Amino acid sequence: MNPTSDIIALSRAERETIAAELKDFVAQPDFPCVGAKAALRRHQLEVLVASDIRRDAYDRLITRRLQDFASQYDPDEKMFVSQAIIYRNDRAVSEAEFETYLWQRLSAFHAIDAEDFHWDPNVDSDPGSPHFSLSIGGRGFFVVGLHPNASRLARRFKYPTLVFNLHAQFEKLREEGRYETIRSATIERDVALQGSANPMLARHGKGSAAAQYSGREVGSNWKCPFRHA
Repeated sequence: MNPTSDIIALSRAERETIAAELKDFVAQPDFPCVGAKAALRRHQLEVLVASDIRRDAYDRLITRRLQDFASQYDPDEKMFVSQAIIYRNDRAVSEAEFETYLWQRLSAFHAIDAEDFHWDPNVDSDPGSPHFSLSIGGRGFFVVGLHPNASRLARRFKYPTLVFNLHAQFEKLREEGRYETIRSATIERDVALQGSANPMLARHGKGSAAAQYSGREVGSNWKCPFRHA
C-alpha cells in the first residue's frame, strides 16, 4: 500500500476541515492548556491528518514529518510550537485501547527514526524515568494524547490525536522562570473545566513522564509498553 494514499484520498477541503476541528477545540474558552492556546494564537499548531491509529501503513510518512518538524524549530527563536497527528479512525477506541495504540505508534516511529538518528542526549530514553521524552529526529518530545473516550474533558477530542511538543520548550520556560506560572494556570483552568485536577499531571522530576502521555489514569505499578529499537 502506498503510505500516502489515505491522505491523498481525502480532499484538501476535508483535511482542512479536520484540522480546523482540532483548532476550534483548542480555541474553546474553557480549554485549559495555556501552551496549546499560545501555539494556536501564533499559528504554530501544525496538523497532519492520517489514517486509523490502529494501522501502521503511515508510520514512515508520519516519522518523516516529525523529523522535519524537529529540525525546523529552535526554542531560542520560536516558542509554543506543536505538531498534531490526527487519526481519522473508522471506529472509536476505549481509553485502554487508545493507550495501547498510542504506544504502538510511538514505538514504530522510534524504530523508523533509529535508522537515521540517535536518541536526544538531553532526555532519558527510559520510559520509567521522570525525564523521559520520546526522541524523534534527535530531539525530545512530550506527547499528549487526545481521543473521544478520554476521561479528562481536556483530552476529549472527536478523533484520536497525538500532539508532539518539543521538550526543549519546557526547559526554556524553566530557564526563563515561566514554567510554574504556565503550569499553575493550566491546572486552575482544568479544575474549572472538570472540577478536579488531572491526577496524572506530575511535577517535573517526579513520577513517570510517559504515564502522562495517553491521559488515562494509571497506578504506580504501571509499566510503559514502549519498545526500544
